[in-house]
Amino acid sequence: MKVDDALLEKLTTALGNAYVPYSDHPVASVMETPDGEQFVGCNVEVAHYKGVCAEGSAISAMVTSGHRTLARVFVMGPGEHLCTPCGDCRQRIREFATPTTEIHVIARDGEILKSYTLQTLLPDAFGPEQLPPR
Repeated sequence: MKVDDALLEKLTTALGNAYVPYSDHPVASVMETPDGEQFVGCNVEVAHYKGVCAEGSAISAMVTSGHRTLARVFVMGPGEHLCTPCGDCRQRIREFATPTTEIHVIARDGEILKSYTLQTLLPDAFGPEQLPPR
């Protein structure tokens, strides 16, 4: 199964805009809210090796615009292999996901390589409900 052309274009453009002078490993991500609004991100590396991941970039754009819930997540890496979210990004996704949030890893040609639920991506995740009441 492939993603639609508009989403593939967003991912491909973001992948091309990634700033990765140290790893040469561009990643793009699109976060989609329940109302269908999409937020695009790419990874940005800096010389001290503490850059921003594509997923974190897209989530930041989503939150900045006032949204707090993820319906679907799309991640594309530089090749035709799985480029799944790192541990930090899995936790960031968890913060805004619901049990029905879909997480899809996409190949460069738009093919969905693998799909996850939050439970399969980050089983037994730590979240706000584990924190004491404020």
